[in-house]
Amino acid sequence: MKKRLLYLLFLSGLTLTVFVLQKPLFMLYNRTFSIDCSLSDYLRVMLHGLKLDATMTGYFMLLPWLGLSVSIFFHRINLRKVLSPYFIIIALFSALAFVADTSLYSFWNFKLDAMILFYLDSPSNALASASLQFIILRILAVLLLSGLYSWLFLKITPAALPPVKKTGAKLMGISAMLLSGFILFGFIRGGFRESTANIGRVYFSDNQFLNHSAVNPVFSFMYSLNISEDFSGQFNFFPEEKRREIFEGKYPKGGETAVRLLNTDRPNILIVLLESFSANFIEALGGEPDVSPNLNRLTEEGVFFTSCYASSFRTDRAIVSTFSTYPGLPTVSVMKLPVKSRTLPSIAKSLAKAGYVSDFLYGGDIDFTNMKSYFLSSGYRKITSDVNFSAREQQTHAWGVNDDITFARLYSEILSRTDSPWHTGFLTLSSHEPFTVPYTRLENSVTNAFAYTDECIGQFIDKLKKTPAWDSLLIIFLADHGFPYPPGLTVRDPAFFRIPMLWLGGAIAKPLKVDKLLSQTDLAATLLEQLNLPHDDFQFSRDVFSTSCVSPFVFFSFNNGFGFLDSTGVSVYDNHPDRVILEKPSPDAKRVEKGKAILQTLYDDLGKR
Repeated sequence: MKKRLLYLLFLSGLTLTVFVLQKPLFMLYNRTFSIDCSLSDYLRVMLHGLKLDATMTGYFMLLPWLGLSVSIFFHRINLRKVLSPYFIIIALFSALAFVADTSLYSFWNFKLDAMILFYLDSPSNALASASLQFIILRILAVLLLSGLYSWLFLKITPAALPPVKKTGAKLMGISAMLLSGFILFGFIRGGFRESTANIGRVYFSDNQFLNHSAVNPVFSFMYSLNISEDFSGQFNFFPEEKRREIFEGKYPKGGETAVRLLNTDRPNILIVLLESFSANFIEALGGEPDVSPNLNRLTEEGVFFTSCYASSFRTDRAIVSTFSTYPGLPTVSVMKLPVKSRTLPSIAKSLAKAGYVSDFLYGGDIDFTNMKSYFLSSGYRKITSDVNFSAREQQTHAWGVNDDITFARLYSEILSRTDSPWHTGFLTLSSHEPFTVPYTRLENSVTNAFAYTDECIGQFIDKLKKTPAWDSLLIIFLADHGFPYPPGLTVRDPAFFRIPMLWLGGAIAKPLKVDKLLSQTDLAATLLEQLNLPHDDFQFSRDVFSTSCVSPFVFFSFNNGFGFLDSTGVSVYDNHPDRVILEKPSPDAKRVEKGKAILQTLYDDLGKR
């Protein structure tokens, strides 16, 4: 019996050691974030991470524990042979989770979770930002690590164990295994207190990178899979009466519009969603100079919104936020839930009631993240995507067709249209990793890619101005979300979410600069009101020019967290450790309450759809 217990102890220790040693490797690989980390930071990450490492060790030990327990009665079991397939599977899974988490963190800025599954239905797009060398090296790393883990597990696993013949010894053996099972249960549960194992348990620092480094990637992935799809049961911060009281009046309806922006109430409408085009790339918004000179000059010619913020941090969420005004959610992509997304209102549906015909243009794979299903159910009759371009054009960018080609197609289509009014949605893609574009004005590959899209915009607008189509045209430029630039900016920083919004075209009555705080989700109500069309079904959208919109604010979300920004400042809240991680200029409990009430309302609403 002693050998059985020693084996269980050694196997548990080996598994725990593997998880612990992964942490400094994760930190060293992501050196951009760990450059200022001291030796004590590394040690603290490993120490605090032990809580979840022990939990996953407990899970991994369940089958070996069961095999050892059975061997008390059936000693002829070849334990190594029985457990070999299991060890190979968990070794491969552990290695895959570690390599994926370590490699993706610099792109995502959050730990591996079930979101990765959203992209596996279109692997070519999921890998578009990575080079062949990058992919091959990661595959080799997974194979090498899984082989090493398997060999270590099997090396210490005995083929045969001594029989337990005497009744007394069997009883002692059963007692010992029950006790060890109880200990494993404690590891899995995260102790015997009220709270069970969760990601927030390993958070210990104001530095989010250190907290993330302490999280076991396998636990993070499995934990996110276990999030219930009973959406209305999630994020219940307040009793219903309290939630309603706090939420009341946040998205007011009614009131009079104080400003008229257009010289016609039936313009042709083009909405251009700019991939990752953060305010930090636009000098007129305080961003880096000389990246977007065309957008800078155009801000003087149209209606320029200087305090606009994205609702979320990913394109799939941003599309729904823009065209259906449904705020981005921190744990789920509504676009990936057709049964839910098809119940949402949309700009195209509202415009169709006024006689508009809508279409959508995207140079990439329209099936990626379920875009095609969403747009078709949202009222877009025609969709143009990568398959509608030549084979050569489809190879101009890792994600599909470069922006100069799609802008040229858009220009040609606009000139050929004879029916009006029409509405077109357009998503650019060149300002996306790997930032390889046919343009070399700037040395930095990132800023150069955004400069390239800006150049495409400038040429497109300058050509349109010379055509009759310009006179009745309203063009709305806004970004889908921000980008972590300059280096060090993360998706938890409010500056990440600040984006441009610019209305241009012959339909604009006169240039105007609007400094009022607004969200991406406010586009629908603001636009439809300018067209004298109803917008009451857009529950989470406000006409920012309405006399009823007296307390403007912004709600934005990132991976399992949210921020709330208003005239008093900003509060950012992380749901993992259930705590505020940023407050400026000073703490304000009311901001956090408002953000929580909005999040709770959103999930309640999603659960009912």
